[in-house]
Amino acid sequence: MRVALTGVAIVALMATAAVAKDHPAAQTRKAVSAALADPARADQAVDDVRRKAAETLIFSGVGPGDTVIDYLPGKGYWTRIFTGVVGAKGHVYPMWPAVAASRATATVDDLKGRKLANVTPVVQTVDIPTSDKPVDLFWTVENYHDIANAGGEAALAAGNKAVFNLLKPGGTYIVVDHASAAGTGITTTSTLHRIDPAAVKAQVIAAGFTFVGESDALRNPADDHSLKVFDPAIRGHTDQFIYKFRKPG
Repeated sequence: MRVALTGVAIVALMATAAVAKDHPAAQTRKAVSAALADPARADQAVDDVRRKAAETLIFSGVGPGDTVIDYLPGKGYWTRIFTGVVGAKGHVYPMWPAVAASRATATVDDLKGRKLANVTPVVQTVDIPTSDKPVDLFWTVENYHDIANAGGEAALAAGNKAVFNLLKPGGTYIVVDHASAAGTGITTTSTLHRIDPAAVKAQVIAAGFTFVGESDALRNPADDHSLKVFDPAIRGHTDQFIYKFRKPG
């Protein structure tokens, strides 16, 4: 039996198809495990345990077919894992804002040299993240506080709203950063390179997101939040929060 679809029904079906959602946990675990075991990233695998890569990625709900923006990706550690997780039907966009363009060159060259078919580096000409099509996951690790350094609360508000706009309905926003002491807000972002987790939660929710939950995989109660994150006494072992937000849809 053939069923004629009205314009309203077609729009509704298209909207449903565009809604992002977490993958089944077993599917995510399988994809993450395979990506982490890829011999092509043996040079970076030494950091997987310290960075709690498996736990963090599984918490995010990422999986095959997803489109991911890896914002301010550093040397491409997470991008090179995502390429295996999302697979041939997914895509990864390591992205740098214009203000960080000078730091992108080495990583862009390295990623292009690896000829990863589902990875497209993006060096923006603006400082607000943008995308010409909606994505499933926006991911930023140890960089959220830097946005405050470039413009305070206003820059954070604009950035979070931009992320909201480029995500699919149901899309996920993951923020991982160095924790500052409770009540400090954004006052330590340029000195200690830390940020108050409660401030981050409030800022992202204010942009329209729903708070899904947090992972304590990178929590370190031995860090008293008094040292700069680059201090040898704490570097690589800072107390970090992992927050997951969702765009309603």
